[in-house]
Amino acid sequence: MILFLYGPDNFRSQQKLNEIVEHYKKIHKSGLSLRYLDLKESNFQDFKNELQTVSMFLEKKLLILKNAFSNQEFKEKFLKEGKVSRDSKEIILFYEKEEIPGKDSFAKFLKKNGKTQEFNLLEGERLKHWVKKEFEKYGCQIEDNALEKLIEFAGNDLWQLSNEIKKLVNYKQNKKIEAKDIEILVKPKIETDIFKTIDSIAAKNKRQALILLHRHLEKGDSPIYLLSMINFQFRNLLIIRDLIEKNQPYYSILKKSKLNPFVVKKSYQQANRFTLQELKKIYHKIFEVDRDIKTGRLSPETALDLLITEI
Repeated sequence: MILFLYGPDNFRSQQKLNEIVEHYKKIHKSGLSLRYLDLKESNFQDFKNELQTVSMFLEKKLLILKNAFSNQEFKEKFLKEGKVSRDSKEIILFYEKEEIPGKDSFAKFLKKNGKTQEFNLLEGERLKHWVKKEFEKYGCQIEDNALEKLIEFAGNDLWQLSNEIKKLVNYKQNKKIEAKDIEILVKPKIETDIFKTIDSIAAKNKRQALILLHRHLEKGDSPIYLLSMINFQFRNLLIIRDLIEKNQPYYSILKKSKLNPFVVKKSYQQANRFTLQELKKIYHKIFEVDRDIKTGRLSPETALDLLITEI
């Protein structure tokens, strides 16, 4: 029997893994047939040995395999002998913390022949619902504006949100969480990947882009570093928008851009919100701002503000 848990939201996937392990331990009291293999350090033969070893307790095994997708040799050998694993009475659980390429033949085999659960990052109403449920678990409630502020400060990192929720519950002692409580106890999490700032620029929301930019500066991020990140991201958008204009399909853009698949996924959505000419104009403006900083014509902070307002 094959189980497959994967996706970038490793808070919820880890929760699911823990549930499966705890359920298994309740049925198989000895726990001696529970095995973990990290395939960054182990190989296919190690897996095969574990699968074929007979348990002295006659218990069904639970074999948890991590990082299988990083081991190409394991994937190839597993696919060759896939029927053996698929028909095994033992439980073979693949656990991956990252997003899995859709065209990966190994992933296709696991999805076709096993029970699969994907854990994508929560957003929008689903994220709000999750946060409310977490507060309710502790017998606590949160005001709507406080909920908005908490998500604005912590993003959709459920590990951080879980810790902040526990902190707020202990602070309020079953009283309703208010916006001022968030401001007192929760430190804003600034995304150094600058994607949110670019999203705000793309949405023509200059006010929000400036707020995000100044949070970076208040945190102590270098203005030069921030400009380099903005430059890097708009360069990616130019590359992807150019390929879109040439009617290249998504899989071809992944290959021809030579960018990280995660970057392509995020940038593809953003690139569709600009025309190619708009991106060329913005990229030229970034060049001018960089020149003004290097020649001393403008301070880095002022130059960044002007860049956002003039885009």
